[in-house]
Amino acid sequence: MITKEKKIKKINGTITTPKGFFASGVHAGFRYKRMDLGVIYSDKPSSVAAVYTQNLFPAAPISITKQSIAYNNTLQAVLVNSGCANACTGKKGEDDAYQMRLWCAEHFDLPEHLVGIASTGVIGEFLSMEKMNNGIKKLSIGNQTEDGENFGNAILTTDTVSKHTCYEVLVNGKTVTIAGTAKGSGMIHPNMATMLGFITTDATINSEVLQSLLKKVTDKTFNQITVDGDTSTNDMVLVLANGATQHAPLTEDHSDWENFEAAFQLVCEDLAKKIARDGEGATKLIEVNVNGASNTKMANIIAKTIVGSNLVKTAVYGEDANWGRIIGAIGYSGLKGEYNQIDISINGVTVLYNSKPVAFNEAEAKAALQSEIVYIDVHLHDGNASGTAWGCDLTYDYVKINASYRT
Repeated sequence: MITKEKKIKKINGTITTPKGFFASGVHAGFRYKRMDLGVIYSDKPSSVAAVYTQNLFPAAPISITKQSIAYNNTLQAVLVNSGCANACTGKKGEDDAYQMRLWCAEHFDLPEHLVGIASTGVIGEFLSMEKMNNGIKKLSIGNQTEDGENFGNAILTTDTVSKHTCYEVLVNGKTVTIAGTAKGSGMIHPNMATMLGFITTDATINSEVLQSLLKKVTDKTFNQITVDGDTSTNDMVLVLANGATQHAPLTEDHSDWENFEAAFQLVCEDLAKKIARDGEGATKLIEVNVNGASNTKMANIIAKTIVGSNLVKTAVYGEDANWGRIIGAIGYSGLKGEYNQIDISINGVTVLYNSKPVAFNEAEAKAALQSEIVYIDVHLHDGNASGTAWGCDLTYDYVKINASYRT
């Protein structure tokens, strides 16, 4: 994909595609067979930005990573394990997180404050520190393409696929690369982040500007997805920018800022949609577009309310064009006033027009709902603002997966 301006291009790549970034993924033994420990490494300290879970019980790695970043707003490595969340584990869990950071710093000959950490998996269980120590010793950086894939696989839990995306954008005539990888399948209803997401770029940009950009884009992407209405204790999205592509530092006043921001948003949107599509047991991605709202905030709230409705999600799974569930979700979304001109369509089939039912062919509607992506379009005719949210259908397999998550 190349934009109209031909300044943004989607390419095949992983988090190691931007210049100066490396990664590794190994099997440490937290999980039975699959890779479960990975690291992202930059050949120089990088500007950093992060957003975190708003859950009142954040996991120990969250607080330790915040401390690392607060030291001087730079990181050079991020160590991530799956299989154990190290959440709600008290002082021992905190001590283990510090030890995890120290061992990684020693392994790569870095100061501790240049290492961030993250964990994902079962809540309330302690890390096996013997496995952690042995696993860190296995980490090495070499083949960038292969190791980027390995890192993406090492951070998965109930995910069925690894999630990568990569874009190039021109800045001062030079090619800047932005890449991302993420994990997330269940406990997805983010508030400032979603599960675990990592973005690397060789752009030159300071941490303050990068943080502002991440917060802005997160509200349009990661915060607009939901799988099951649960916000994890371990959610984090973290961005590293190492400045390997030397150009005039990016700020909002830079002539290429608009293109860089657009490319950055595409990376985040791709990852957000991949997470939503890979929801536990999911068979379909649902995209809800709300237009004609009085303001963007309300449009986003309505879109996310619709895509988060269990009744809407089950109707999509059952390929039932039950628009009553959609209008019902709009009704409890917080929308105020009287609305007599609402239009609703499902994969192009109009089911409500001017707030009145439309006769439609049930067989055609069912056929439309058999698509892997289901688009629900709503027009409120109350303004010019719009919002989008993503989610997935709710299936029998979601219950099966979560009924036996620990076993």
